[in-house]
Amino acid sequence: MVIDSLSVFFPTYNEEGNIKNTVIKAKNVLLKNVHDWEILIVNDGSTDKTKEIADKLGTEDTRIRVINHEHNRGYGASLKSGFYNSKYPWIAFTDSDGQFDFSEIVSFFQKQKATNADLVIGYYKKRKVSKFKIITSRMWEISVMILFGLHVYDIDCGFKLVRKEVIEKIPKLESERGAFISSELLIKAKKKGFKIVEIPVTHLPRIVGRGTGRNIKVILQSFVDLFKLWRKLK
Repeated sequence: MVIDSLSVFFPTYNEEGNIKNTVIKAKNVLLKNVHDWEILIVNDGSTDKTKEIADKLGTEDTRIRVINHEHNRGYGASLKSGFYNSKYPWIAFTDSDGQFDFSEIVSFFQKQKATNADLVIGYYKKRKVSKFKIITSRMWEISVMILFGLHVYDIDCGFKLVRKEVIEKIPKLESERGAFISSELLIKAKKKGFKIVEIPVTHLPRIVGRGTGRNIKVILQSFVDLFKLWRKLK
């Protein structure tokens, strides 16, 4: 075992068709590779059966906890709930839609041990999404690079391993909606001098349901938040 204890959380919104399989697969990986672990399901005001399924998983295993947002607050709020409620020294998260192979977390452990990094962040080997998503993501990455000098392959890849100390020592995360939360995390971690390394990850096609992160209002709000942080830190 490279990491003895780990908190894993899944930000979740209307994923009734995916959340159980995602959690069970992660649990099986953790049982083989981590001594002490917990899984947090952050249900962001889902209107389908996500809460019901998540609560059942929690009753079946006390190491699985459910955090319920009464209303849908956004991806940023879900990540904050996951980060600030995790109890172990290392925190990992992925999306709950089944598009990541959680067994690759072992490679994150190995990368961390080899580099002594504080954050190990994934980047897609090949992203299974529309060209629109790829283009908007690239525009976002260029904006962050220009404003903050943050040079990474993929800011927003939803598979990361983070030392809890990073969350405790950087200024409190503020973002609620949109893609800004990942950028905010990396920008603040870089400014505090924490070491960030990257690792390629597999991205699988979504089989059930559809993503909600490319709403135009959410994209615009992310850019507003980005410039607010730039004005605050410059």
